[in-house]
Amino acid sequence: MSFSMLPNALSIIRIILTVPIVIALLKEQYLLTLMLFLFAGITDALDGWIAKQFSFQSRLGSILDPMADKILLASTFLGLYWVGILPLWLLLLIFVRDIIIVAGALGYFLGEMNESTELLEPTLISKFNTVLQIALILFLLVMQIYIELNTFKDMLYIVIATSTGLSGADYMWLWIKKFILQEAKK
Repeated sequence: MSFSMLPNALSIIRIILTVPIVIALLKEQYLLTLMLFLFAGITDALDGWIAKQFSFQSRLGSILDPMADKILLASTFLGLYWVGILPLWLLLLIFVRDIIIVAGALGYFLGEMNESTELLEPTLISKFNTVLQIALILFLLVMQIYIELNTFKDMLYIVIATSTGLSGADYMWLWIKKFILQEAKK
């Protein structure tokens, strides 16, 4: 394996880490879940930094990195709901946003049959939303270890719901614009 493949390998490691994270979460081993999730977060930061620092960005990486994030976050949110920590309404809102993103990306790339080299770039709102969702997971895990933080939970849910809704709307607008441009090229 060449060094240029390291960012993609780190994304694959993040996908693999999803399994022990969810198992630890379902067993209510919150400290272990927190440590594994933090390690997965480090792989996310590293893959992006290495790709940009050494110009190793690739179309595969532009698909694999967000896919790893989606798998990790969606599985963790599902686990948090399953053990009774995350409310169903917030889980559904997060999943609807992710469905919008994935459906839009699939529709765009299926319509882009000319092997475009365009890389997928997350929007600024989406990056902010992902940071907030990660912060929510970390907060909820820490809250299970140190119960005193419970007072901020509802406020954090509202912030996450707002950023998730804005990010979903932003992506919907992005995919609509890309679809219109595609159709105009035909």
